[in-house]
Amino acid sequence: MPKTDKNGLMKSEKQSSKTLLASLISILIGLIFGAITVWIVGSLSPDISAKDTGDGVKLILMGLFSTGRSGGALTFGFNPVNFGNMLFRATPIILTGLSIAVANQTGLFNIGASGQYLVGTCASLYIALSIPSDKVHPVLIWLIAFAVSMVAGALWGAIPGMLKAFLNINEVIACIMCNWIAANIVTWIFDASNLKNTAEGTKTAYIYKTTYNNVATSKMGLDKIFPGSQVNGGIIIAILICIAMWVVMSKTTFGYQLKACGANRYAAKYAGIADKRNIILSMAIAGALSSAAGALYYLAGNTEFYWSTYQSLPAAGFSGIAVALLAVNNPIGVIFAGSFMSMLTVCGTQLTYLTPFNEYITDVIIAVIVYISAFSLIIKMLLNRKKEKEYDKRDGGELKTDKETPAKAERKEA
Repeated sequence: MPKTDKNGLMKSEKQSSKTLLASLISILIGLIFGAITVWIVGSLSPDISAKDTGDGVKLILMGLFSTGRSGGALTFGFNPVNFGNMLFRATPIILTGLSIAVANQTGLFNIGASGQYLVGTCASLYIALSIPSDKVHPVLIWLIAFAVSMVAGALWGAIPGMLKAFLNINEVIACIMCNWIAANIVTWIFDASNLKNTAEGTKTAYIYKTTYNNVATSKMGLDKIFPGSQVNGGIIIAILICIAMWVVMSKTTFGYQLKACGANRYAAKYAGIADKRNIILSMAIAGALSSAAGALYYLAGNTEFYWSTYQSLPAAGFSGIAVALLAVNNPIGVIFAGSFMSMLTVCGTQLTYLTPFNEYITDVIIAVIVYISAFSLIIKMLLNRKKEKEYDKRDGGELKTDKETPAKAERKEA
């Protein structure tokens, strides 16, 4: 029988609600901190008026709904371009966040999402631009490119998984090395290819958009809802993948085995679960998800890929860490956390266009939210402290001093 409290709530449900509340508090603190930062910067700068400072605070909180200015005053309402661009930008970080969240659920820290993202980008672009669309239907080319990208990412992600499973090498170290190896390999592959944009002389370090070969992700009708934006069906695919991973991790024996290995590898092995196989599969799945993020972003046909990646790594891989942390590794929560992070990016863009402030203030907000989320256990402990002072009516109204309270038990488990 599941353990319930006097209100009949299951213990797991109570913990989930407190975790969600801790994440929401983290977001609220981050937004308040961002608004205060804007106010301080505006107050200290002689070039920024009090009106601009007030507008900056409004855009931090409601930038997604900004429709520009009318008569010098900010106007707000439904902005299809902002909403559509938010969904487009959310697609890759939702999937990298899902990649890291799934790995975290299995006891592994996939800091190699950036390298896997690059591998998926490379594989998808190479296929999408190399197969002539006059001989093969563009939809089939898109499907092949997307499938190949996920296979390539799974193989790349399996490398640190095998090192962890067979040699017990920490996956963080292995993933970091794989990131830079991937960055250099991708640079070399595209440098030696004929896919570089030579049609525009100023863009020699860029790869052609997939639309150059008439290949692009279907809009799936979203362009009618959000006209003028970059949105396409990639966001729908990302959401479906998140739902599928939630089902796998929460409702299947396979998902239970993966999480059991993460909880205690040796106990899982004693119970008859193939620990080495599941560690490799966990990282392979994480690699496939990160690669899907890169594929969906560049197969959209909206964006050119800068092929010289050996000196830097894509930010989407590291943004995924923040998304997974904020979503508390829940595949469904990743959808909302990724959309929220993307919304802050859109708000930063509006801040730059409509006020004297720059968009990097939103990076400060994201950083604060991530730090607060990392200390979500402290927030949960503060929420539990009140319960420790409650009287147990079943014990005659005496304070629980010589017994372990539910709040203390939850802290022990955490």
